[in-house]
Amino acid sequence: MKLREKIKKDLTDAMKAKDEDKKQALRVVIGEFGRSDKKELEDDEVIQILKKLVKSETEVLKTTGGAESAFLTIIESYLPKTASEEEIAEWIRRNIDFTEYKNKMQAMRPIMTHFGAAADGNTVKKVLESF
Repeated sequence: MKLREKIKKDLTDAMKAKDEDKKQALRVVIGEFGRSDKKELEDDEVIQILKKLVKSETEVLKTTGGAESAFLTIIESYLPKTASEEEIAEWIRRNIDFTEYKNKMQAMRPIMTHFGAAADGNTVKKVLESF
């Protein structure tokens, strides 16, 4: 089942269970899907939308001094587990030959291609700088 379909199904389940927080959060997500030009979204595109919503909510919480957000918790539950710095560093040690690149940052492309949505670009950059 695609991620978009799962979110729609979970919205239906939340409506049946009368879970207002989840229902409202998923309606916002589905509304963001409607802003896309495409009729069908791939999982990577759905993940990008979810990450954008998480970033936006995090910024709002920082500026307002808010605490934990149910919206944020619900949205993050749909994101794939992110790779840790240790996992990224270990993969780099096993798979990247820095002699092929003029500088370390040029290795970002193969690393991000391998990890995809499971790695944050800033985390990969931080790990690369430590080599």
